[in-house]
Amino acid sequence: MGVLARLDDYQRRHRWTGFPLAVAYKFFDDQAAYLTALLTYYGFVSLFPLLLFLVALLGTLLSGNPQLQHAVLNSALGEFPVIGDQLGHNIHSFHGNGFALGVGVVGSLYGALGIAQAAQLALNKIFAVPRHARPDPFRSRLKGLKFLSLLALGLLVTTALSAGESQASVFGTRLAVGLRLAAAATAVVLNAGLLMLSYRILARRRLPVRLMYGPALGGACAWQVLQWGGSYYVGHVLKGATATYGLFGIVLGLIAWLYLGAFVYLTTAEICAVRCLHLWPRSLLSPFTDRVHLSPGDLRAYRSYAATESFKGFEKITVHFDHPPHPPLDGGTPESHPPSDGDPKDGHPPPEDGTPESG
Repeated sequence: MGVLARLDDYQRRHRWTGFPLAVAYKFFDDQAAYLTALLTYYGFVSLFPLLLFLVALLGTLLSGNPQLQHAVLNSALGEFPVIGDQLGHNIHSFHGNGFALGVGVVGSLYGALGIAQAAQLALNKIFAVPRHARPDPFRSRLKGLKFLSLLALGLLVTTALSAGESQASVFGTRLAVGLRLAAAATAVVLNAGLLMLSYRILARRRLPVRLMYGPALGGACAWQVLQWGGSYYVGHVLKGATATYGLFGIVLGLIAWLYLGAFVYLTTAEICAVRCLHLWPRSLLSPFTDRVHLSPGDLRAYRSYAATESFKGFEKITVHFDHPPHPPLDGGTPESHPPSDGDPKDGHPPPEDGTPESG
């Protein structure tokens, strides 16, 4: 048995190596890097107008209480460290400005609906939802509004947590540290819940919570680290920069921050998909050559990709795997692959937890 065969056999038998490999292969198969770029574009289009609208609205509603206005705005903008810091230092330039409010409404609506549609497209592809089972353009936008409402609710709660954390110093140093740690832990749990709810809202597939809470907690922790990294970038990289460099630094930093956020969001979804659809283990060489012995995870993955392209409910797609044209490079013995998708004779029927939603 060759080196590749031994490595392949090892990763198939050990989850700590085989599962991350299956997630990486699923990410590559779904072209998730391009989906991440799509989310980044709509996020870039929508984020600044959304924050502009938020600042103008809060500036109008809280105009009678400058101290509360300052605390709430700093807490809300702290969730977006790269661009929020700049808006926070220039509130006076559009305080109560009706034009800024109008631009924020129009820009936010376009970008927000775009990012909701892009997220639906990405998640339905990741969770292998057939095209005929996806919502029509009207229902998909209703789902998008639900998604945006969920984000707004999450922003309100995290803003309240941040505002409480900023006031913790009045209780003393020791109590302040405890409150900040509690607020950070609560924010992580909240963001994990928001991740799971967004996946269940946008993807037309039944997703069991027991298979999602672990990846969601990991994604929420990654998001928290990303926020801290954005704050560090603003406080150390852009601090004292020239006006020209600072402008380019803000734009490039914002794009990079959005891309990393979208990457975390979709990578968490890929982990959930591999767990819910049972797409592990994968063959080590399956993305690189046809001379490979496909694993059960490979078979389920490739069948799901074909079934995802079904446009009509009465359109039936079957997948047949012949033997490799040459002896497999992994040294395995080709097995007889069943002719159709989900044929019980292969011993691996479609997972019952990952069926598309009805209706």
